[in-house]
Amino acid sequence: MASMNTGMNKRRSSAPPIEWPTVLLALSCYGAWFAIGFLLWPSHPLIALIALALILALQSSLMHEVLHGHPTRNARINEAFVFLPIGLVWPFRRFKTIHLRHHADERLTDPLDDPESYYKALWMHEELPPAMKFLLKLNNTMVGRLILGPWLSSIGFFIDDARQIAAGDKTIRNAWLLHAVGLVVVVPIVTLGFGIPLWLYILVPVWLGQSLISVRTYAEHQWSEHPEGRTIIVERSPLSLLFLNNNLHLVHHKSPTVAWYRLPKMFRDRREEWLRMNNGYIYPNYFALIKSFAFKAKEPVVHPVLRRAPEPGRAFKPRVRARNVSGLGTAPVPAEPPKE
Repeated sequence: MASMNTGMNKRRSSAPPIEWPTVLLALSCYGAWFAIGFLLWPSHPLIALIALALILALQSSLMHEVLHGHPTRNARINEAFVFLPIGLVWPFRRFKTIHLRHHADERLTDPLDDPESYYKALWMHEELPPAMKFLLKLNNTMVGRLILGPWLSSIGFFIDDARQIAAGDKTIRNAWLLHAVGLVVVVPIVTLGFGIPLWLYILVPVWLGQSLISVRTYAEHQWSEHPEGRTIIVERSPLSLLFLNNNLHLVHHKSPTVAWYRLPKMFRDRREEWLRMNNGYIYPNYFALIKSFAFKAKEPVVHPVLRRAPEPGRAFKPRVRARNVSGLGTAPVPAEPPKE
């Protein structure tokens, strides 16, 4: 394992000042978006809508790459590569804040500390109305995640950020203002330039694009007592480019500053080490996941460890964390004080 860490450090220190494959991919992504909208939509609208969904999924993957410090060493320049929010929903700076917090591997899947966890603590789950419990149960099947996931996560995210802005959070407000500037550019291009009705753009490219990303995120993490066993490896997939090789998700989590195009070689060079580290949380491809969990929940909604409700009448220290991706808040939740 020491040799693996040494190799990662060497790769990090030898990273070029400009990662040209990522630059070219970003330019191609936005270039394709314009080309599809202006050239393909007028003559082949259905094909154009599906192609736009693929581009929006790719742009989401690019946002993830950029927030990890690519393709240059300047954060502002990097942000410029994904400034136009063609996916409409997620302000880049909010995504960056939430996702970097998620990268604390020792807290992965903890619904109180991991803002990208799909689990709920027992006492949080018990407070939900029956309809929401049912939706969350459906959302833990793969088909449910592809259909419901984009709506649950987006609506919950909007509501929570609106509440925090109303409470005076200037950082979140500024992130949304910057996002709004981008939308002022993107929306007229879509509706007036391309001629695509906004409602149709939302219902097909935006929704389908997020659903495609949900293929990757559906099983990225599970609870395990060993942190390395919480993150999946999907060895092969025709969607690898669309996901920028994040199907090798454990490799990314253990080396988050390594560029997307270097991840496959890192995996191949030490495949057996990665598989041992992973404790068997491995799938050969996404078809195997779909086959097993299309209509069956892979994980329970309630976190396996956080099943015990807090005892009444005891002193608790609030733990305030961000909303998680299932669209429900983790607003102040009691945590036990140290035992005497």
